[in-house]
Amino acid sequence: MTLTGKTAIVTGASRGIGAAAARHLAELGAHVLLCARSTAQVEAIAEEIAAAGGKAIPLPADVADAAAMQTAIDRAIDETGRLDILVNNAGVIEPIARLADSDPAEWDRVVDINLKGVYHGLRFAIPAMLATGGGTIINISSGAATGALEGWSHYCATKAGVLSLTKVADLEYRDRGIRVVGLSPGTVATGMQVQIKASGINPVSQLDPSAHIPPDWVARAIAWLCTEAGDAHRGTDVSLRAPEIRAALGLPG
Repeated sequence: MTLTGKTAIVTGASRGIGAAAARHLAELGAHVLLCARSTAQVEAIAEEIAAAGGKAIPLPADVADAAAMQTAIDRAIDETGRLDILVNNAGVIEPIARLADSDPAEWDRVVDINLKGVYHGLRFAIPAMLATGGGTIINISSGAATGALEGWSHYCATKAGVLSLTKVADLEYRDRGIRVVGLSPGTVATGMQVQIKASGINPVSQLDPSAHIPPDWVARAIAWLCTEAGDAHRGTDVSLRAPEIRAALGLPG
């Protein structure tokens, strides 16, 4: 697999799935722009990628800010002349709380990042991709998009919204060369799982850490979906729990 000559933006690239995806896409030859609010962290990861012979640019930006996302995508075009891949990964789950205990302001903040952040990426990436004949957008989803989990009203609602955005974007732009796919990785060994466990709410918080898959597995799935293999999954959420998907990626079942 090679992504040489491709330009990719990864949001939420300062840690977890986003950082793993940025590293893996760069290893495959892509010119990666690491987008996150954490300036120091994306700068450090970009330096690490460059030291390993890859191409990476830190891109401090808040996905909840439409103007910031437009600026980020404009910079990708200015720096590399194109945009081929967008990984809409940025997302938060705190604070975990039952509905009657939730803070409206914090609930709104989760919507701004998890849902509106994906919309902002789609809104400004699609025109840039159309200008060069197409591209791939991977929206990081979750089983929470279709299932109810106690304490996760904000997360379930926003991931359901992201699934709808995936379907609509595919419907509107499939015939114009845009591949839009959702990826539901299951539980992943990231900082988010630490937050979930600390909450003590719902069965996910009770999982043993050994149940979580490494972020590198998700990164491999993202890269795979950026190839023709992703065509069969346009407009849907691909579950990394599915045995056939893991087999296709060469991952343990």
